[in-house]
Amino acid sequence: MKKQSEFIEFLRETFEEFGTIDARKMFGGYGIYHEGIMFALVEKNILYLKADETTKKLFQSQGLTPFQYARAGNVVKLSYYRAPEEVFDDRGKAAVWAQRAYEVALKQKDKKRGQ
Repeated sequence: MKKQSEFIEFLRETFEEFGTIDARKMFGGYGIYHEGIMFALVEKNILYLKADETTKKLFQSQGLTPFQYARAGNVVKLSYYRAPEEVFDDRGKAAVWAQRAYEVALKQKDKKRGQ
């Protein structure tokens, strides 16, 4: 298995057609950003993409699960879903999935601003 830093470099290549990404350490993993907006996260070399009520159906139809963790005896699920394997095999498809996740993140950011 790749080290985190090698995996992040791999993601930079994977999302080359989508655009430049940055990775910032957070809670033992990484937040993945494009143009200052976090659209994905990495935990234990697993990529999760931002989803909403509409796009999560695309993930669920492929049996992909949300990112979750335990806190105070409860399971917390975030609005990030495991990326499909096709993301790693086809840069064009990676760009499509990244763009969807980025658009979700942008919409949610705008909602928080009250727009």
